[in-house]
Amino acid sequence: MIPLPADLPQPEPAASLPTPAMLRETAAYIASVQRADGEIPWESGSHTDVWDHVECAMALGVTGEYAAADAAFAWLRATQRADGTWPTKLQDGVIEESGADTNQCTYVAVGVWHHWLVRRDRAFVESMWPTVRAALDFAVTMQLPFGGFSWAFGEFGPATTALVTGSSSIHHALQCGERLADLLGEDASAWRGARERVAVALQRREEEFEPKRRFSMDWYYPALGGALTGDAAYARIEGRWEDFVVPGLGILCVDDAPWVTGAETCELALALEGMGDRARAERLVLDMQHLRDPDGSYHTGYVYADGKRWPIERSTWTGAAVILACDALLDLTPGAEVFRP
Repeated sequence: MIPLPADLPQPEPAASLPTPAMLRETAAYIASVQRADGEIPWESGSHTDVWDHVECAMALGVTGEYAAADAAFAWLRATQRADGTWPTKLQDGVIEESGADTNQCTYVAVGVWHHWLVRRDRAFVESMWPTVRAALDFAVTMQLPFGGFSWAFGEFGPATTALVTGSSSIHHALQCGERLADLLGEDASAWRGARERVAVALQRREEEFEPKRRFSMDWYYPALGGALTGDAAYARIEGRWEDFVVPGLGILCVDDAPWVTGAETCELALALEGMGDRARAERLVLDMQHLRDPDGSYHTGYVYADGKRWPIERSTWTGAAVILACDALLDLTPGAEVFRP
């Protein structure tokens, strides 16, 4: 961990987790950013990617913003391409990056399973099933021989490398897809096989993934995505705790810059909660509350060497991560189960 400056006052951590009323304020901010067609960008006037859009839809469901959540899922149905993908980046409905990020595309399965946990609406699951099936079938075609998933597909075909974070998230998405298939009586054997292969790769062949060790996500995502559980998950988290956790502020995005980020902090909290370590999970969510604005929105990060929030944005997906972490810690809805093994 990069030390805190001795001569620069830092924000005080919150004394208690956000209340349900405070989480509804955060959801209202997310809904205020949503476009008329259901798309949820990073913030007003910014771009959209599908992973963060799904995360926001999940948070809206937790807080009872059902119309906004359903509009977000309708947007996914309407904009999915024939091959099961979405563009990597859109701005005001215009494609800015036409390639596909494998991890982004598969996250729809997590969102739909979460929707089922919260609302038990079988008709909704049935309406989303073709979308989920196409996205996960696409992912299976992107699995590399060692088990990791090619992280992207572009004009020159699939990338030749896999990322720990993305493959860990795909592991979780495939697991959620299997559960949806079981619910609907559909065959998920191909997804199950792909999930089992990527789990082995994450457990035993990490050296074959593209190295991204400076990123905190590569540290905790195998635990968050369920590829590592029990003692293996604990060993991984303990192994780099001191490298990334900044007491009182949150966790670093990368290990070589004094920049804590709220979404990563809440994701680590979700991983810890799923491992049964609620005390440290709650502490992390409390520590990052300095990023909250009075209207319930959250800033993306804080550079503690300068005492300044950075970048100058209030990202919808940071607010969504807070809502999901608090749901898990407070058991506000059955959706709290979605990141538990």
